[in-house]
Amino acid sequence: MAVEDTSKPVVVAEEANPNPTDHPIDRYHEEGDDAEEGEIAGGETDGDESSKSAVPQSHPLEHSWTFWFDNPSVKLKQTTWGSSLRSVFTFSTVEEFWSLFNNMKGPSKLAGGADFYCFKQNIEPKWEDPICANGGKWTMNFPKEKSDKPWLYTLLALIGEQFDHGDEICGAVVNVRGKQERISIWTKNASNEAAQVSIGRQWKEFIDYNNSIGFIIHEDAKKLDRGAKSAYTA
Repeated sequence: MAVEDTSKPVVVAEEANPNPTDHPIDRYHEEGDDAEEGEIAGGETDGDESSKSAVPQSHPLEHSWTFWFDNPSVKLKQTTWGSSLRSVFTFSTVEEFWSLFNNMKGPSKLAGGADFYCFKQNIEPKWEDPICANGGKWTMNFPKEKSDKPWLYTLLALIGEQFDHGDEICGAVVNVRGKQERISIWTKNASNEAAQVSIGRQWKEFIDYNNSIGFIIHEDAKKLDRGAKSAYTA
C-alpha cells in the first residue's frame, strides 16, 4: 500500500499515537492541555492581538460523527443483538477527531470479536435504524494486523467529505476477527446503484485496494446471512 501518497484524503497532518492504550479510546485531551506545534509553553504575550493569535482555532467538520464500540467480552453475554453496543464519543471538529484518534487503539490491537464504528451523529450502526434500513455495505478484507492505516484513511475520507455521494454514507465499521479484519462502509439507499458503485470505486482509490469488493444489501443479509450475494461489485 502506498501509504505516503499525497493524494490520500488528508484532514490534518498529525501523527497517530504509536503506543495506544488499553481501551479503543482511553482518554480525551481537553483543548489547551498540550502546546500546539510552534507554541512556547508558558510564554507571555503582549497586547490583545498577541493574545488572540495564541488561541487555537477549531476547524468544524460538515457533519458530527460518533464512535461506537461493541465489546467482545460483553457480546458473549448479551441476550439481544446490539445490547452491548455503546456510543463512546461524538466529535464535530478536526481537533476533536485527532485528540480521540491519537489516544485510541488501532484495529490490530483490539481483541478478537471487537467491532468499532464511526457513524454520522444520530445514526445508530444497526440494520434497524431507519436511515440504515434500506441500505447496504461495501466491505474490504485484510490479513490480521493489516487494517490500521486503511481504517485511518477510511475515516479521513468520510469526515473530510471526499466522496462524491457522501450524503449516501451512514458510517464505517472495522470488525476484528480471528484470522482477518474487515472494514465496511454502510450506505443509506441500496437501490441507488450509481451512487453505491461510485462510493465503492472511490473508496478503493483512497485506500489503494486492488482486490474486487462487493456490496451486500442489508435486507439480503438479514434473510440469507452469509449466503447473501453481492448486488454490486467494484
